[in-house]
Amino acid sequence: MIRDAAPADLPEILRLVHALAEYEREPDAVEATIDDFARALFPQDGTPTTYALIVEDDGAVVGMAVWFVTFSTWTGRNGIWLEDLFVDPANRGAGTGKALLTRLAQICVERGWTRLEWTVLTWNEPAIAFYEALGSISMDEWQTRRLQGDALRILATA
Repeated sequence: MIRDAAPADLPEILRLVHALAEYEREPDAVEATIDDFARALFPQDGTPTTYALIVEDDGAVVGMAVWFVTFSTWTGRNGIWLEDLFVDPANRGAGTGKALLTRLAQICVERGWTRLEWTVLTWNEPAIAFYEALGSISMDEWQTRRLQGDALRILATA
């Protein structure tokens, strides 16, 4: 069963994020807390900046997709940036990941949005094969760039 995340899901979301970090060989990289996710997903004031879908199997949370709204200046329409998709290893191969991506595609189509985008680590061959089987294309001509830490602070004060 796929559903929108609820505040009661926050501990499970954080558990899945930690499991994803382990899988991506960055076990100590997660700085986010339950409070951070609560502010983004369920703010007390204003509109959420981030959304999450939850997958349950017999009442247990086994997967998630965390996403936010993007905008394309070329199409003049919004889209979805899939920040993270993760399914517990014991639940892989049963269509859970495809069901999450299907629901995100449905949200795009229902809202008239034109894109569903994400990144994948170049070494994650099982995920790449899975995404290609769904019809996704690689945007090889684009390079993801990031400012963080000291570089971000230095630019902010320039």
